[in-house]
Amino acid sequence: MEGIEENEMKQRLQELQKQLGKKQLFEEAVSKISSLLTLYYASASPSLSNLFYTVVCRVATILKARYTAQGFWTSGLQLFLEAEKLVVEPSKKDHLRNCIAQAKEHLSELDNQSEGVERVQNRTGGYLFEGHLTVDPEPPQPEWLVQSNLLTAVANLVPAATSEDQTGNSNTSEEAARLLQGLVDRLDDIVPMFMDEGSTAPRVPPASKEVVAKLPVITITEEILTKLGPDAECCICKENLIVNDKMQELPCKHTFHPPCLKPWLDEHNSCPICRHELRTDDHAYESRKEREKEAEEERRGAANAVREGEYMYV
Repeated sequence: MEGIEENEMKQRLQELQKQLGKKQLFEEAVSKISSLLTLYYASASPSLSNLFYTVVCRVATILKARYTAQGFWTSGLQLFLEAEKLVVEPSKKDHLRNCIAQAKEHLSELDNQSEGVERVQNRTGGYLFEGHLTVDPEPPQPEWLVQSNLLTAVANLVPAATSEDQTGNSNTSEEAARLLQGLVDRLDDIVPMFMDEGSTAPRVPPASKEVVAKLPVITITEEILTKLGPDAECCICKENLIVNDKMQELPCKHTFHPPCLKPWLDEHNSCPICRHELRTDDHAYESRKEREKEAEEERRGAANAVREGEYMYV
């Protein structure tokens, strides 16, 4: 491929890479990248082939961070399969195989969800809600309620099972054994529930939705990227930043992809870099945190007073 044609190709790939960030252009851009890959990768120079690989990896990053629709992942999977056949370097080939596996797993999950919805829609009858029979299927019980009901049933049946000899009812014993086995199977879920209740350091509640919604979103420009350096990345997904990336800024000034940051704050509620904690909607937790802060300030004040007193008598 001649120099002028290669420069045009690089410019075209960079334009398509920018289009990946726009939802309405994503599938078309992926299709064009796939066509260019098939036509030109085999004869491309090392720099152009590296750019092809970078753009394909960018498709994988955007899929994981932003899009969940089946059509997007299907087009991405086809691109990964085509790239995996053409790429020679073992490390790149392994990474593409990992992208293929993730895409297949995601599509499989979407298929399972679709089948589950279809099964629910095919169910007949309703359930009682506030005294009225609905036409909708009964929603699944929350995990905490399932665990609570199981513990209650075991507590009620075990004493009855001990009196089996008097009543001659073997069904009670069998039912107790079944529930006990169910309890054993769920120990991994139930034990942490009790541990959390008795812990002196409870899990930090999720960040306030209002606070997260008000976090500023900035767009990465050429100037910003130059200041950050070539190795700038989102510290959550570990993907390098490119121009036009949307980044959400925490009060500590650290920035992350919005789709990466929200689940992180739901789970940890702290900056992944400096551990700065955001306000929560849990008033009891916020009150306790404020009391601890005031107590710490009092301890520091008392310590300073002691040190000043010692200095005066030296």
